[in-house]
Amino acid sequence: MVNRIHKDQQRFRQIVRGRIRRDLRRYVRDGELLGRQGKDAVSIPIPEIELPRFTFDSGQGSGVGRGDGNPADGQGQDPGEGEAGEGEGQHLIEVEVKLEDLAKILGEELALPDIKPRGHASVVADHDKYTGIRRVGPESLRHFKRTFKEALKRQIAMGLWNPERPVIIPVKDDRRYRSYETKRQPEFRAAIIHMMDVSGSMGSEQKEIVRIQAFWIDTWLRHQYKDIVTVYIVHDAVAKEVSQHDFFHLRESGGTKISSAYELALGIMRERFRGEEWNIYPFHFSDGDNWSGKDTNLCVDLLRQEILPRCNLFCYGQVKSAYGSGQFKRDLDLAFPAEDRLVTSAIADRDAILPSIRDFLGKGR
Repeated sequence: MVNRIHKDQQRFRQIVRGRIRRDLRRYVRDGELLGRQGKDAVSIPIPEIELPRFTFDSGQGSGVGRGDGNPADGQGQDPGEGEAGEGEGQHLIEVEVKLEDLAKILGEELALPDIKPRGHASVVADHDKYTGIRRVGPESLRHFKRTFKEALKRQIAMGLWNPERPVIIPVKDDRRYRSYETKRQPEFRAAIIHMMDVSGSMGSEQKEIVRIQAFWIDTWLRHQYKDIVTVYIVHDAVAKEVSQHDFFHLRESGGTKISSAYELALGIMRERFRGEEWNIYPFHFSDGDNWSGKDTNLCVDLLRQEILPRCNLFCYGQVKSAYGSGQFKRDLDLAFPAEDRLVTSAIADRDAILPSIRDFLGKGR
């Protein structure tokens, strides 16, 4: 019975996984997962899964195949027409899915390669691995199959086994427990630095696109690194470090000076993420406006001389806006035509989020 339940659970997970992968683009576009996120999992609404069954006709009324009539007789109204009724609608159930599984689905859908960390793995973590069976241990680690096998062997040896009444009663000496050993394994550390332009030209829709894309980027990188830190920076003419909540909800109306964000990010790298112990991933989102060409040249110098040498990857996402010129992406593409550590991506709307994530994370850096 336990094995059957386990198989049913596995089958249900496979069905849910298939539904999520099939509707992944809709989940990304609508951003409905963000409000359902917990610490390690998200709740995903999917249509209720029902088993097919026969429904017998009550013998009332008429329709196609019953006496005289035209093929159109008996057909109901089009959906949405008519008055309110008592019939059932579509039922939705919420299924909890681990962020780890969600990251795997994203990686499969976009064919994302695993990241090859740089530097040294300085963090050492303890991992428990089951290695064998022993006679003593806590009841939570009791191996039920081995316990009953030992009980059966004992009863057969003692002549107590009755095939007509196959009852197995384990005693204390029959109990077997899983044994494990703790191994210390090195792990890599990573830092994500999210930067966003919050000037007046960035509207609510542009910020929502950034919020959705940042969620999926974080989900994938947390799948790749166990020890990860996230920093949030907003900027208009001045940059400042903020909380995650403020990053997605601040509204400003000033001008845009992109170098202010790059200078603040560089200072944070120098103070908190120094040396070869950190894998650093800055992501900058803007509509492409900058206050002057002089400031753009300063950004290019900061990237070339200071920021890129410290990073695994620097990503710039340009969100289309009715008020943004889109010039900054062109300037970066011109300044870094063959730089593997810098990736730029144009994000026209929500449908462009997944292709943009593939642009950013498709190199496996």
